Amino acid sequence: MSGPYEILEPAVWHEDADGTPRSDRYGDVYYGQAGALDQARHVFLHGNGLPGRWRGRDAFTICETGFGLGQNFLAAWQAWRDDAQRSARLHYLAFEAHPFRPDDLCRAWGRLPDALRPLAGELAACWPDLLPGVHRLDLEGGRLSLTLVFGDVRRMARQAQACVDAFFLDGFAPRVNPDMWSPSLFGQLRRLALAGATAATWCSAGQVRRDLRDAGFLVSKAPGIAGKRDITVAVLRPGLGAGPLASRRQRVAIVGGGLAGAGVAQALAARGHAVHVWDPQCALDVGPAYRLRGAAALVPALSPDDDTRSRLSRVGLERAWARWRTLSDDARPDPCGALVCARTQDQAALQRQAMARLRFPSEWVRWLDTSPASFQAGVAVPLGGLWFPRALRVCPGALTAELLSGLGVTRGATRVDRVRAGADGGWQLIDATGSVLDRADQVVLANARDAASLLAGVVPLSGWPVLSGMTPIAGQVSLYPVRPDEPAVPRCVLSGKGYCLPPRHGWAVVGSTYRPDVADSVSDAAGHQDILNRIGGWLPAGAVPWLGREAPQGWAGWRVATRDHLPIIDQVPHQPGLWLACAYGSRGLSWSALAGDLIAARLDGEPWPIERELTHRIRLR
Repeated sequence: MSGPYEILEPAVWHEDADGTPRSDRYGDVYYGQAGALDQARHVFLHGNGLPGRWRGRDAFTICETGFGLGQNFLAAWQAWRDDAQRSARLHYLAFEAHPFRPDDLCRAWGRLPDALRPLAGELAACWPDLLPGVHRLDLEGGRLSLTLVFGDVRRMARQAQACVDAFFLDGFAPRVNPDMWSPSLFGQLRRLALAGATAATWCSAGQVRRDLRDAGFLVSKAPGIAGKRDITVAVLRPGLGAGPLASRRQRVAIVGGGLAGAGVAQALAARGHAVHVWDPQCALDVGPAYRLRGAAALVPALSPDDDTRSRLSRVGLERAWARWRTLSDDARPDPCGALVCARTQDQAALQRQAMARLRFPSEWVRWLDTSPASFQAGVAVPLGGLWFPRALRVCPGALTAELLSGLGVTRGATRVDRVRAGADGGWQLIDATGSVLDRADQVVLANARDAASLLAGVVPLSGWPVLSGMTPIAGQVSLYPVRPDEPAVPRCVLSGKGYCLPPRHGWAVVGSTYRPDVADSVSDAAGHQDILNRIGGWLPAGAVPWLGREAPQGWAGWRVATRDHLPIIDQVPHQPGLWLACAYGSRGLSWSALAGDLIAARLDGEPWPIERELTHRIRLR
């Protein structure tokens, strides 16, 4: 188990007699007599010197302890949006142990002034499923990010990473919710704070002020509002906090033009970095027909103990959909859903037990018995399975080609032979003749099985046994033609031992083989038969009319996997500006967009899209 599993308990809507939202769990209201928006503007915006402090900045980060009904966020968003001198980007990090369901949020937001309702509507449209962990929402075309951290703040504050300029301290009162005002929490806020960071809160309790002082803040009183005499404001003591990050846009060279490199390229280019991708054979060189015929599935993993791979794959799916849903038709993923079919009665029992233990929302995953599972799939399945409504069918070739053709991304079709540190800083990419191909501030090695050999030319690999032990695995998929006059089944991704994907453009894909210890990755008849044997172990013969009907076409390639089946996404220790994004194994789609956002967040000082303990598990190791 990767950490203490926490069942997320959503908030339940209650109102006082006067219509004020109240938490029965804590016996306190969500906002005082001043009203949510006036309180947000007076206490949190004015108390932190906003909007003045974000003006002229490349980026500004706010952290809120207690998202609640989101009015503080909406007030900050409106103030930032209305300010002609606003920062280029605004990041908002918020903790919430008991998030509201979307219908309750919309009930609260229905009372907002007209000017705020479009913002609330945009937020409602991308509100995440109520799952423990970190959820990043991109708003205002990516210029505003909201990073929601769902779970007990005592644990999750230690898991967050950001460079915070201003804190909105807005938990329920200390007498009913002391964890939101504890010295340990204030210590974590100090860890997140930049030099000069400020804090503001409605709370004026003496102990809170003393604990803030002990955590390193200079604390004072400010005039209150709506009959409250004073509020608390604070600023981090001089000499404490991290210094500001450089705001300059950087030149980034990415070695590798597959899913790994393309995901990083899109994320960094979206933030204004100049990205150049080096790969002699990438998706842009693949024939258009094979780009459209090829397909793969992005299905989250699920384990009874919610292990590291499960948690990462959840976030990976969220980030993939967020990053790729606006692409063109062929590159945009198809949210057709996936049915992970039980292959035996024992496995079906284990899947149901996992559902009972995890208590995930049905919008994310649920168990389907045989009849509803068969209806969902459009074909007969014997034992039912786990239904993931958010799972995606993706054309990797079309996706990668579009990501590599995006604004701010250029490409060189040359093999990089070596990487070396530049004499005046940065990095140089060297070809086989010894010539310098490129000079860059940052280099990302995203070239699968060749990443380790390139890194070995910079530093010894002896301290990283997982990297040194990466295994290349050959594999193939089968592509079957589907006639226009027959049903387009299955209607969703079917996954068991192997997978079967819905047809598209007259072709359907099943996969796949795993061939370690071979010299070449080839598509052959033995591989096609191996795939049919895998599928036949859990999908009844004849259920899918096109499957095995005639000799299929094939596609073969390589995966690179680690012994723990987790990727390596990290900056190389003691080598500033050198990164790895490799060892994606069979989950290239799961890690692609997530890796890009994680590297970008670390490079630009944004709130991280996953917990710190998860970044530790995918470190260079």
